[in-house]
Amino acid sequence: MKLDKSNKLKAGLVIAISILIVKLFVIQIVDEKYKIDASNNSMSYAIIYPPRGIIDDRNGKILVGNKIAYDLLVTPKEVEKFDTAALASALNVDEAFIREKMDEYHRNRRKIGYQSVVMLKQMTPEQYMKFAEIAYRFPGFRGQARSIREYPYNAGGNLLGYVSEVDADFLKTHEDYSAGDYAGKTGIEATCEEYLKGEKGYNIYLRNSRNKIEGRYRDGEMDKEAVPGKDITTTIDAELQHYGQALMQNKVGSLVAIEPATGEILTLVSSPGIDVDMLADIGSHYNEILSNPYKPMFNRAVQSAYPPGSVFKLVNGLIGLQEGVFTPDTEYPCSMGYHFGRNKLGCHAHRSPLNFEESIMMSCNAYYCYVLRNILENDKYGSVAEALDVWHRYVESFGFGRKLGSDFPSELGGFIPDASYYDRVYGKGRWKATNVISLSIGQGEIGCTPLHLANLCATIANRGYYYIPHLVKDSKEVAIDPKYKEKQYTLVDTVHFHEVIEGMYRAVNSGYGSGGTATIAAVEGLDICGKTGTAQNPRGDDNSVFICFAPKDNPKIAVAAYVENGSFGARWAAPIASLLAEKYLSGEISEGRKALEQRIMEGNLLDKVKTD
Repeated sequence: MKLDKSNKLKAGLVIAISILIVKLFVIQIVDEKYKIDASNNSMSYAIIYPPRGIIDDRNGKILVGNKIAYDLLVTPKEVEKFDTAALASALNVDEAFIREKMDEYHRNRRKIGYQSVVMLKQMTPEQYMKFAEIAYRFPGFRGQARSIREYPYNAGGNLLGYVSEVDADFLKTHEDYSAGDYAGKTGIEATCEEYLKGEKGYNIYLRNSRNKIEGRYRDGEMDKEAVPGKDITTTIDAELQHYGQALMQNKVGSLVAIEPATGEILTLVSSPGIDVDMLADIGSHYNEILSNPYKPMFNRAVQSAYPPGSVFKLVNGLIGLQEGVFTPDTEYPCSMGYHFGRNKLGCHAHRSPLNFEESIMMSCNAYYCYVLRNILENDKYGSVAEALDVWHRYVESFGFGRKLGSDFPSELGGFIPDASYYDRVYGKGRWKATNVISLSIGQGEIGCTPLHLANLCATIANRGYYYIPHLVKDSKEVAIDPKYKEKQYTLVDTVHFHEVIEGMYRAVNSGYGSGGTATIAAVEGLDICGKTGTAQNPRGDDNSVFICFAPKDNPKIAVAAYVENGSFGARWAAPIASLLAEKYLSGEISEGRKALEQRIMEGNLLDKVKTD
């Protein structure tokens, strides 16, 4: 029998009322969460902040730990008349400070409600103990323990980063944070924030009708314990990082070391950097850091787009070999440079002509002008523009012209020009190989970071592939992204790397006076392979550049040093990089190189760097 419209409406009404009754039953009787939410006005939540995870180096040394500090909290609606002078004396602050704070809370009383706010951050243990002794005299005031960062080892403020209180902009995009919380803002602290932060807990207290705390809600049954942050194991070698910082002291630039077999970053120095003593209380030093003309907060290792200079010749040589435009035995002449028309790209004095290995050993500019011109004027391509785009793809396969994808924040991608770029500069079809010939020696529009250069060195050490450089190691608590374990192959066949490595070996180990540009980097028994670079600098002296790896076979470390205004590559960058490699592989500096180490440690180039 069909229901008429009236019966249908009645049935629908009964069903709706039944659903509503069931929901009310769940809300009021079954689900405790709704009870707690509904009675929030009679409850007080005391937040328990978790300790952040510890940051270790690759050998288990603590780079960043925790220590206890105390904040003074006040719940304005619970405050009664109190002795301002006595409180100020206990806290070692001015009475005016307390009065100003209380006036501020009074003006914002509607917004604050029954919340507790932080009046004084990071009290010393002495301040806290003095307050604790008389706390009973100040209803509404209480101390709250919080862990803050401490740094047992000076391993680089730029690398580790700092933690600070979150601001309004941060809260807009991070819903799980609240005002008063802290978060990693730079460096590893920012990279690993999701692991390091932990989870906040709380204790719930009941208020009576006069807004006084009566006791724990349900004897603490609904309290939540704080969950400590996860510990992070980094790839950094603390001792090596510390030594690298000493080598770069009073110099502007960067020093990066990578383990070729894994892509793990052993050292990442940006100089001048932030001293770790400033990190725990970054707020007190922030203006000092910002006003420093050498910009210590700027991480040059991953954020400076430098011209690579002559170390880039290795890339052009490998591309030329792969393209078949010359062979390792091909000799090119050099008459103090490469002459084209009325123009000349200069070079230093050395014997001529040279083959490929000798060109690396002596860092001949003319040789690579011939190589690049042969690449760009290759008959198998329809135009120089087409050939340049092929060159561009090769260069990108070495990691240049883009972000490498490391786990370090704010990594810069650099720049490698392509045909469309020069079409905009000169006009389509209105430029040729000689217009871009400076690319042959790592000048012109090329820009890359010291991390790119260290990765190039690791790629050559591996004979044609690299692992994406990274700072976090696999551990029990944190698993790294699988991409860091995948080989990234270049477009150049492995067979061509042998000649490059031989040339790098001869540049360092050929003996003084034989023409090798990097003999200052030689260390007996380590078989260091290296390449110098002198990058033109329009703001002063040339920049000193050097990359090296060691040993020649089964390499353990690849290093890139970049020193602004450091003159030619062998002057500053080569000694710095080779000393770092020697320290890592041998554990100490040999007696014969102690004087070199002292010269580098005492060297001061800051006055040579323009900071405007």
